[in-house]
Amino acid sequence: MELQSSNPTLNERTFGLARVGMGEPAMTIQGTVNKAFILLAVLVVAATWTWSKAFEPSTAGLANTIGFIGLIVGGILAFITIFNQKWSPITAPIYAACEGLVLGSISAYFEIHYYHGIVVQAVGLTFAVTFAMLLAYKTGWIQATPMFIKGVSIAGMGIGIFYGIVMIASFFGIHQPGFLYQGTPLGIAFSLFAVGIASLFLIIDFTLIESYSREGLAKYMEWYGAFSLMLTLVWLYLEILRLLSKMNRR
Repeated sequence: MELQSSNPTLNERTFGLARVGMGEPAMTIQGTVNKAFILLAVLVVAATWTWSKAFEPSTAGLANTIGFIGLIVGGILAFITIFNQKWSPITAPIYAACEGLVLGSISAYFEIHYYHGIVVQAVGLTFAVTFAMLLAYKTGWIQATPMFIKGVSIAGMGIGIFYGIVMIASFFGIHQPGFLYQGTPLGIAFSLFAVGIASLFLIIDFTLIESYSREGLAKYMEWYGAFSLMLTLVWLYLEILRLLSKMNRR
């Protein structure tokens, strides 16, 4: 069965460029999992640094500035990694560090302006949802059929396009729609929908990584597969953090 994903890091065309040669080491699921843990560790270390700086009045501005720089550099590295997969062993860890700087700053903001413990709850729920999705995938309860992939991909692209339009509009002084940050029934429903779609993207990622590992792609694609999982996990965490903040405003 041919599998497709709207995640540009995990699609047939991308992985088709990385066929391994005879006798060369190939991509494995365990290798990809190991690389994912390495990227997660790098992200946590970087996030801890900006988190600690954000709580000090004398360094809070520095933490925000570094977080913004991390956002820009991380975005650039993401595009480089997507279009130059062979560079992923170098770009993926640096990307994880940049994302950590961003998440540390953002997480501190939510912790300070909403309630103590919101970040711990968001992290816990992110891991819980990831484990639940992995269990659902392994037991076959949720299967990435072509229709499933198509539906989730369309929904994910829709959310991404919407966020992009809102961000561009903000540059021209147009205020964000209230449901993006208010704890109204519509706002909470939207966040629940976004969390659900991000969660289902994990099923697609698991399926594609397992499928392409069986096809024997080049060893460096383990870093690339771990990078793609990191994208989904970061998105899921941010959506859960936004949902919790809205529920607190209720």
